[in-house]
Amino acid sequence: MKHFADPARVLVLLAVALLAPLVQASSLPDFTDLVAASAPAVVNISTTQHIKGGGALPHGLQMPDLPEDSPFNDFFRRFFGDGQDMPEHDAQSLGSGFIVSEDGYILTNHHVVDGADEIVVRLADRKSFDAKIIGSDKASDVALLKIDATGLPTVKIGKSQQLKVGEWVLAIGSPFGFDHTVTAGIVSAKGRSLPSENYVPFIQTDVAINPCNSGGPLFNMDGEVVGINSQIYSRTGGFMGLSFAIPIELAMDVADQLRTTGHVSRGYLGVLIQDVTRELAESFGLSHPKGALVSQVMPDSPAAKAGIKEGDIILSFNGHSLLNSSQLPPLVGASSVNGKADLVILRNRKELTLKVELAELPPEQAMAQAEPAKPQQGKLGMVVGDLTEQDRKRLGIDDVAGVLVRQVGQGPAKTAGIRPGDVLVTLGGHHVPDIKTYAKVVDELPADKTIAVLIQRRSGPMFLALRTPPAEDK
Repeated sequence: MKHFADPARVLVLLAVALLAPLVQASSLPDFTDLVAASAPAVVNISTTQHIKGGGALPHGLQMPDLPEDSPFNDFFRRFFGDGQDMPEHDAQSLGSGFIVSEDGYILTNHHVVDGADEIVVRLADRKSFDAKIIGSDKASDVALLKIDATGLPTVKIGKSQQLKVGEWVLAIGSPFGFDHTVTAGIVSAKGRSLPSENYVPFIQTDVAINPCNSGGPLFNMDGEVVGINSQIYSRTGGFMGLSFAIPIELAMDVADQLRTTGHVSRGYLGVLIQDVTRELAESFGLSHPKGALVSQVMPDSPAAKAGIKEGDIILSFNGHSLLNSSQLPPLVGASSVNGKADLVILRNRKELTLKVELAELPPEQAMAQAEPAKPQQGKLGMVVGDLTEQDRKRLGIDDVAGVLVRQVGQGPAKTAGIRPGDVLVTLGGHHVPDIKTYAKVVDELPADKTIAVLIQRRSGPMFLALRTPPAEDK
């Protein structure tokens, strides 16, 4: 007995089979119109730096005594001359940028044009122009250039604050010199802080960014610039799925200041801060680590005038809760100079609200604070400080003389079980009531010996055994 399929059912199945690829394709973004509209405003930037002579062979090295007919003679003469000075030569590099005004203003990265003696901007139609630097800001890695042209295509400026994690974004640039290369991906995270950049809450994406993409625009699906592609995280020098872009609002604010005043003004609070570790959170009465722990207050700073003290934990700034300390500098830096801010702090296990009037970040401190010096841990692998009155009240040790352990890294202290927040009372039988005495005792400790260390915790005093490093590690 033969069975025949229902004609209507066959037609439905056939339609589903034919439409499935179309439905799948429609779920993926189409960037063609975006690229066609936006690419003309993206430029290639090439720079030349004139390197003067004067680079001699490294100290202790001499020109090798080579045979006259050796092919290496030309090499050494070219780069080291007679062994005293290098000849003058040019260093060239490439980058990307984008046009923000019809009369020739262009945004790019500071590191793309830093130190350049000549800058050439090439447009999408292959026209080239000499460019001059209107201003450049190292702290934000933003530079504003100007070319002598009018009627230029421009990008549309968007709002990075409206970006959502998981949203599609697209980059156009010149990686490795390949003009107008288009790559796409999604927003991986927002407000990302990097160790060397204190003033930029980066947009993290998985868009393929490679050398010479720097300075190029990051677009949303509406064809609006939401960021400047600036950095990648890589162990090889190439793209590994972690790219970082400067939010366009921050970049445009920097550009406006560079154009009008020639420099960038940032809010200044006047504190040195550190993260709150799990151990420190416990000692301060926090349920979990959060906020920015104030380790030092600058004299006559806005923080000092507002009553902020060492040992305070800043929990929020103008309504923005702080998960970690790295979130505070961008918020302060982006605030108006002489503007007022509300800070919620934790002091003696109680929350307080303080009002502070911010000042302008002094120029000499701008980069010093952008790249703060890390305290040295010494040969025991820990950073200590004198006990303040607040520390004593917080730890309930009014009658204990010692030094407070602020940080513990890899080394003898960590191996012994010493933790941040401990109070060091004695080392090898020697009392250490202050950091001056501590430094002297540590310097005189015998090498490669086990010594007793008396510490004070909230739970009470405790002895630990610490093995000092061998003599060669001193």
